[in-house]
Amino acid sequence: MPTESTFLLAGLFLLLAAAGWALGRFGERDEEDTAPPLNIDYLKGLNFLLNEQTDQALEHFLAMVRVDDKTIETHFALGSLFRRRGEVDRAIRIHQNIIARPDLAAEQRDQALFSLAKDYLHAGLLDRAEKLFVRLSQGSRYQVQALENLCGIYEQEKDWEKAIDAGQELEMLGGRSLALQIAHYYCELAEAAAAANDFAGARRHVKKAQSGRPRTLRGALTRAHIARQSDDHKTALRLYQKIIDEHTYLIAEALPEIVATYEREGSTTGLDRALSSMLKKNPDMSALVAHTAIVNDIGGIPIIDQCVEQYILEEPTLAEFVDLQQMSADGADSRAEALVKVRSALSKLARATPRYQCQECGFSSQRLLWQCPSCRNWETQRPASRVQFETVLQHNITSH
Repeated sequence: MPTESTFLLAGLFLLLAAAGWALGRFGERDEEDTAPPLNIDYLKGLNFLLNEQTDQALEHFLAMVRVDDKTIETHFALGSLFRRRGEVDRAIRIHQNIIARPDLAAEQRDQALFSLAKDYLHAGLLDRAEKLFVRLSQGSRYQVQALENLCGIYEQEKDWEKAIDAGQELEMLGGRSLALQIAHYYCELAEAAAAANDFAGARRHVKKAQSGRPRTLRGALTRAHIARQSDDHKTALRLYQKIIDEHTYLIAEALPEIVATYEREGSTTGLDRALSSMLKKNPDMSALVAHTAIVNDIGGIPIIDQCVEQYILEEPTLAEFVDLQQMSADGADSRAEALVKVRSALSKLARATPRYQCQECGFSSQRLLWQCPSCRNWETQRPASRVQFETVLQHNITSH
């Protein structure tokens, strides 16, 4: 049975047939007796389409319709339709057929090249798409669109140097700021350099990321990570503390690093004092500390353990799991044992549920992704501040 897209394609050629008939009937012709029999040819093509013989229909129409000023837009429409349907090979053939015309106007050639580049991109042939977009980025009317697509390709290929060049050129042409996007490109280079123990290079890239641009959250974290990796613990702790002060929710990323730094120095007492001072200034941060400790299984530090206990006792939804009032009334040993069990269960639960969510499209993930894989926007994910007990309870109810 013919599909909806088959009828759409058939409709496209019916319109072309009608246009051809009108031109043949009413248009000015030098030789009146040489009008081609459009009706029969189109009926043959439509018969192929309605019988879902797409290959035969494509061959028929390509052979029948010459690429000239009157039919070229129909070829573009046909190629676009095939691409949208996922039949990229056919779209590529059509656009290559247009480009092969020797007397093609420069503007039409650029249009065909841009369409072919999109075909290659859709097919995952990034190297071929890149070559065409590079060509189109050099003065064609598709210059801006070509540079936008090049940024996307370089992001996929993780070729951050080329992404920076394309982004900066796009900024000059497009009249809009790509500061955040380009800053992340530099941060990618910084992280790669740090992973190779090139800390001087990593610092240079971070400096470029922040120089003359809005200071990104990632840039601040990257600076702190570089300091910790290069054993500059004093600078690392100062930077992590500053990050938490300015962006409280980033404690989900900073606290595990702070704990690891103090433990590496053998100074858990200093960590307890530092966190106590921080919570004294901002008591509302207690729940964030507790959630982060539960997710990352951080314990054995008095102030953190207090935050976790308070979090458990004040979470009303946990009453579905355990009698918290009875646990509070029990002796110290029973209470401590019960808290350990609840905490262990919460840790497993937290690791099984998404920890971050994109504010633009709602995409969820277990770890912080600076570029959302769904909407491709940068720095839009935010961490959860609580374990989503309601979701888990609902799952348990529906599964029984």
